[in-house]
Amino acid sequence: MGFIVDLLWLSGGVPAPVWPVGKVRLVESSISSSAASLGEQSYSSQADAVLFWDGSLGAPNRGLVQELVGSPVDCWHAGLRLGMGGLPGILDFISPTWMLACDPHCDVEATSWRLSLRACLVRSDVLRKLGGPRPEFETLAAAALEMGHRWIRRGALMRHVPGLVEDRRSKIEDGNSPIPHPPSPIHFPFSDEVRFAYYRSGRKWAAWAVFRAVMTRYVSLSSALRAWREVMSTPRPAEPPPLRSSDVSSMRSVVCGQSPGFRSQRSGVRSVPASNRVAPLTGGPAVPAVSVLIPTVDRYPYLGVLLEQLRQQTIPPLEIIIVDQTERERRQDKLAAEFADLPLQVIFQDEPGQCTSRNVGLQIARGDYILFIDDDDEVQPDLIEKHLRNLAHFHAEVSSGVADEVGAGALPPDFCFLRASDVFPTNNTMIRRDVLLRSGLFDLAYDRRQRADGDLGMRVFLAGAIMILNPAISVLHHHAPSGGLRKHKARTMTYAASRSSLFSRAVASASEFYLAGRYFPPAHAREMFWKSVLGTFSIHGRFGKRLAKVVVSTVFLPQSVARLRERTRQAAEMATEFPQIPRLDRALPNTDR
Repeated sequence: MGFIVDLLWLSGGVPAPVWPVGKVRLVESSISSSAASLGEQSYSSQADAVLFWDGSLGAPNRGLVQELVGSPVDCWHAGLRLGMGGLPGILDFISPTWMLACDPHCDVEATSWRLSLRACLVRSDVLRKLGGPRPEFETLAAAALEMGHRWIRRGALMRHVPGLVEDRRSKIEDGNSPIPHPPSPIHFPFSDEVRFAYYRSGRKWAAWAVFRAVMTRYVSLSSALRAWREVMSTPRPAEPPPLRSSDVSSMRSVVCGQSPGFRSQRSGVRSVPASNRVAPLTGGPAVPAVSVLIPTVDRYPYLGVLLEQLRQQTIPPLEIIIVDQTERERRQDKLAAEFADLPLQVIFQDEPGQCTSRNVGLQIARGDYILFIDDDDEVQPDLIEKHLRNLAHFHAEVSSGVADEVGAGALPPDFCFLRASDVFPTNNTMIRRDVLLRSGLFDLAYDRRQRADGDLGMRVFLAGAIMILNPAISVLHHHAPSGGLRKHKARTMTYAASRSSLFSRAVASASEFYLAGRYFPPAHAREMFWKSVLGTFSIHGRFGKRLAKVVVSTVFLPQSVARLRERTRQAAEMATEFPQIPRLDRALPNTDR
């Protein structure tokens, strides 16, 4: 039996097709009627999903719609193919280098929130819990963008599926007229952009965005003031709760329950015998083989604790690859003997570097999946099992967990519920090995710099991988006082730490500007520059402390600007030498497992 999918037909004078899998509603192409119809639909429909469709695109592919609803995603659309890429422009002033603001190619199936209601399939549950388009917008396109951003930020899993609509550059094969060429650039009034910024980021960021829009001549001062008065005359809607609960215990059905792909009858903590083989689990197919990759620099006490915990994994790894970059005179070679029951491979590398070390390990890894963890992590006995179940449940290629940082306080709210991942933390991420065939390995530009993980994550995202962040998969991260990037003095001050200190100022690094230049237009790096300046004025605390921070940061403002300009210059120099991205060998190093 197929899924029930109701069709909301933006007719444009085109009669609706025969639709035997659900009800058909005719909807005018206006924001008020669309919002009303979706609101009515979300509360009254018993359908599994709703398909919003523009009649000028021809009849939707019913078979594809049924196939998509059967997959573990919440929303599918063709927004990038229908001209929504890069919109709204005002977001560039707020989140200039956000991973999910970088659009994949419009012909690639990939995660994207930039939907168009001209071709959008969404589960009814998403509409009920997260809401539909806001009727306050003047244009349907702007309302759709705000809705898509709201959905993905509250945990909806969204995919741009170009196959939802025919290739607009070719003729329909049945001999009918060709579908029109790609639409003209979509325009909407600046008031809609301000409303987007206000609804999605709040008054303060909306004010900053309007200020930057005027300063860069994106909009005239008079237009900006008029739009600001219009938007601020209405209250900001309340943010809906996350689509999936932030209560870790309620997510155990995802990471510990019976999920597609494999199942386990093992429970509790046990010792794992030495083996280079992952045995099939009773009653199910073989568990995918996992290679654990751990680069280390002079952190043997931490590493010993981690290896002891890897002994206790409910699903044993195929291999544990340690790339030891400790200086020769301080190097210890007793790991293999001390942990002889573990499938260890220890590689000594004289020249330290986070990218070279991980690339070496990736080239020799034999697992179907790679688990990235840090040498100063502590892990639970079911870490590997949770990642594998998360991947299987969502048919995903990347599973990222969270790190409880020692002394850092509570996790940010965005890291407390399950959602599409916009990060690639190499202290707690599992990835399918074959994804790296498409993306390449770590860019050597970051070998002794920050953001190596962000760069690889960006390439994996743009290649179309499904990346899931699940806070139920956690590690304890110690932030060891020595070793790692601290050895290269590449991690001395974080933004979070600067917000607790009156005299500390964290500004963007050269490698962050380099990353921005790799994937975004130059204007985005400019906005990152000024956001970094703005960040030097931020601090937690009462009014007096915040006022003192403003005074201190104002005094040091010329120095902050000079430092940032120097880092942009360094980034430009990096761009003349890099990227240097090794390719992963297609064949496994040893397929005899």
